Amino acid sequence: MTHVYRTTAASAALLTAVFGLAGCGEPTPATSPSSAPATAFNDADVAFATQMIPHHQQAVTMADLALRKATTAEVKTLATAIKAAQSPEIEQLSGWLKGWGKPVPTPGEHAGHTMTGMMSPQEMDDLDRATGSMFDRLWVDMMIKHHQGAITMAKTEQTTGQDGAPIALAKKIQTAQTTEIATMQRLLGRLPAA
Repeated sequence: MTHVYRTTAASAALLTAVFGLAGCGEPTPATSPSSAPATAFNDADVAFATQMIPHHQQAVTMADLALRKATTAEVKTLATAIKAAQSPEIEQLSGWLKGWGKPVPTPGEHAGHTMTGMMSPQEMDDLDRATGSMFDRLWVDMMIKHHQGAITMAKTEQTTGQDGAPIALAKKIQTAQTTEIATMQRLLGRLPAA
């Protein structure tokens, strides 16, 4: 009886070892959790991140100008909010591009200034030279157009993108910048005429 018990126990231990080792093998590509994210993004996601980075960088540059030159407290408050929102989004967008193995636009790389809402170098020079209430009005007017361009890009991402994270950011951008446009349009009506 003891002999049978030992044999059964030994057989059970052997089977456990065999099946245990079989379970330690590499997962197949179909079940590997790391294989799914490789196809979680598409060209629209890449285009959104690639274009939104220089778009946001220009908005941050404009915000920095307003923080130095604006004469209206409301303009400075808006500039502070825009910089606080868009600087971390630049990092987020850059992180996605790196994760996807795509190039990240370098700071100041505004070669794509023809994209919706981007100011031309001449417009940025005009803003830099403006002073007083003229600066405030010009800044608000340009930032409204800049935001409208970002909203257009965000809407495109929501309809054509595939990755849930950039789509969620696009929705956030659309909501936040639509609210800011309404604030700036009201402000424009209260600013002194240039």
